[in-house]
Amino acid sequence: MNDEPPRKRMVKPPAGGNESGRAKPARLKTAFGRTPSQQAWLERQINDPFSAKARALGYRSRAAFKISEIDEKFHFFRKGARVIDLGCAPGGWLQIAVERGVTQLVGVDLLPVDPVAPAHILEMDFTDPSCPPKLIELLGGAPDLVMSDMAPNTVGHRETDHLRIVGLIEIGAEFAIEVLKPGGAFVAKAFQGGETAEVIARLKKHFDKVVHFKPKASRSDSSEVFLVATGFKGR
Repeated sequence: MNDEPPRKRMVKPPAGGNESGRAKPARLKTAFGRTPSQQAWLERQINDPFSAKARALGYRSRAAFKISEIDEKFHFFRKGARVIDLGCAPGGWLQIAVERGVTQLVGVDLLPVDPVAPAHILEMDFTDPSCPPKLIELLGGAPDLVMSDMAPNTVGHRETDHLRIVGLIEIGAEFAIEVLKPGGAFVAKAFQGGETAEVIARLKKHFDKVVHFKPKASRSDSSEVFLVATGFKGR
């Protein structure tokens, strides 16, 4: 379902490449222990222009370009905004937010995330009832934007994985509805064909506008799409 690899802790800064991210197509030297599909995925990842550009510019993942495109269209990131990032590993979305002037932001993920100053980062389960209050406390007030890149551990069963993904979108949406400032926004990664009609209907009750947006940085063969809800009307 997810077109990116399992998130891992970054142990050293990216190196190599150039600003254009261009290089000759690379092939892995060995496929030992890999299935053909795994081998193809790894080669595609190595040769992907957005992944190469992310490495060249020091972003932690190609996902940085996705939130960058979304922000360029909807203009979320600005000085003075408060932002919460659910499922923030490895930190690419936080990097873009900070780069564009956001200084009050909090992220949470089950996995460890290297610091992205000045963001506060929690390593815990967002579904833990004690987590949401901690996020608001660290943020220092109600957020202007809640963004979610949360993804469940997949089991390989299409319907089950879809339901788990939608479940996390619903949890993120309910949190946003509970804590956002009036006029605020919610952004969440989803997938075309997912059972999102109910969550979209719920969002439309509380936001002026709810749309699907597919950034150019999302692979054309991926079903990945983003739900963007703007103009929070209140609870």
